[in-house]
This record gives sequence, C-alpha cells and structure tokens, in this order.
Amino acid sequence: MSIAFLFPGQGSQVPEMLHALPDHPAVKRTLDEVSEYLNTDIREFDSKEALQSSVSVQLALLACGVSMARALVEEGGEPEAVAGLSVGAFAAATLCGVISLSDAVCLVRQRAEMMVHLYPTGYGLAAIVGLNEKQVSRLVEEAHTERAPVYVGNINAPRQIVIAGSDEGIRKVLEAARNNGARKAEELHVSVPSHCPLLEPVAVALRDSLKKIQLQSPNYVYVSNVNARTLRTSDVIAEDLASNVAHGVRWYDSVTVLDELGCHLFLEMPPGHVLTQLATETVPSVQALALGETSLKHALHVIARYSNLQQL
Repeated sequence: MSIAFLFPGQGSQVPEMLHALPDHPAVKRTLDEVSEYLNTDIREFDSKEALQSSVSVQLALLACGVSMARALVEEGGEPEAVAGLSVGAFAAATLCGVISLSDAVCLVRQRAEMMVHLYPTGYGLAAIVGLNEKQVSRLVEEAHTERAPVYVGNINAPRQIVIAGSDEGIRKVLEAARNNGARKAEELHVSVPSHCPLLEPVAVALRDSLKKIQLQSPNYVYVSNVNARTLRTSDVIAEDLASNVAHGVRWYDSVTVLDELGCHLFLEMPPGHVLTQLATETVPSVQALALGETSLKHALHVIARYSNLQQL
C-alpha cells in the first residue's frame, strides 16, 4: 500500500486536541507512556492556557501524532513513508522506530525549552501567500538587519512561504509583501523564530543529545525536512531531526517526493488539516485525509477502500 503519514508542526495546535483523540488502546498507552516520561499527565497540556507555552504545544503535538499513528498501525493501516513538518519530524522518527518515545519526549522538551529560553519575546513566524520564493527572498533581504533579523523559513507551496525572525523584521516584510500583491500576509500563532539561523544553538545541542541515544534502523521511508530527500538510515535521520530547527523546511518538495515514491494516500495526523490542503494543492491526483477532522473508523474505511483499489 502506498500510504504516507504526515505529522503537523507547531501552529496546528487546538485546545482539547488530546482529549479529542479516539478511544483506542494504542492512544491510551501512548498518552500514559508520555505522561510517565514527563512525570505529569500530558492530557493537561492541551488546555487553552497550557497551549500558550511552546513547550506544552510541542510535547502535545508529539503525543497526539504518535498516538493516532500507532492506533492506525495496530488496525492494519501501515504507511510506506512518513514525513513530519518541524517538530512533527520527531513523531515521524518515533513511528519509524529510529528513536524511542521516551527519547523523543526528552528531545522535544529540550528543543522547545531552548527555543523559548533563547527568544522569550519579540520573535515568531508569519505566512505570505501569493508571492513566490524569489519575491519573498528579495523582500526579506531588503528588510533584514542585524538589530531586526528576518529570514525565509518554510516553503510550503510555490506561493505559500513562511518567514521567521524578529517581530520588527517580520512586520517590515509583511507590509512590503502586501504592497507587492500578496493575497495574505499575516503573523502566525508561533512565538519562536523556527527554521532560521537564529536557532543554530538549539541544533548544536540536539546533535549532542542524539549522539548519546541508541538509534535504530527505520521501519519506513523517512522524508527529510531540510532537503526533502528520502532518508533510510538512522544517522542521517538524526541529523535531520537536529538541524531542521535552524534551516528552512522545503515542505512542497517533500510532498512531491512522497508522490514520486508512489504514495497516493496521505493521512495527516491530528490535530492539523493544513498539510492535507497543501498535499492536494501540490499533487491534485493524491487523496488526502486530515484525521483530526474525521473518525478512526472512517480513516480505516478509507485505507481499506484504497487498498482494494490498488489490488484491482
């Protein structure tokens, strides 16, 4: 079966997302495991108040994605490949078996805490829709200063670009983008400057931590954040996990690679739906389903129907 599991990143979180997960043994086990590793109940991390913290958000997204993915696999819905956007990459690597869930919890907590410590206020992300990478790069170059840095972050689609950096630098780029015909130019609900050189210290620390972890060979094909390539060994996946925080994410290219691998059914783990929209916009021929907006039973029905069609 040519199925890809997609794991969303920060910005997709919604209140009560862990409580909205299906009543399935794999979900309960996973949430209990994460709670044990944290020494506190992860289910408390999805309140509106808790989600004001990037640390709570990233840990809740990890738990959410791994829980649903494990439930699907236990019910026979196994993927050919996995890809995670930003912190979603840790859920993808966990499902692959490259890192254990306990190690993923430690790494994600370290990642998020360092991000907040480095840039507690005055930094974040913004999205620009309607301009291409070349146009946005030019606006970023014109706005960037040492005092108010700003960078191109994620390439989600040919004309959907995320920028990262200081609030001041971001506002300059957004204003210029609107003046240059952008359909949308707005700040995102992310309070840290992900996927830009400002976070290189986080990448360095994660590399050191990953060197101390026992890695395993992946069970599925893993598609990289940084260069949108298929990764099939644990060492290169570990490097992608460490470095993606300080590099732009070429998500559009990642989706294209998944399609070229023969994955034509994309299942987005909860709570997001943005990756589903991007997948169908990038490759209109694929079928994509956001599991945060449907039941586990319906998702399994879609998988079964897709599998039967593949066998005809």
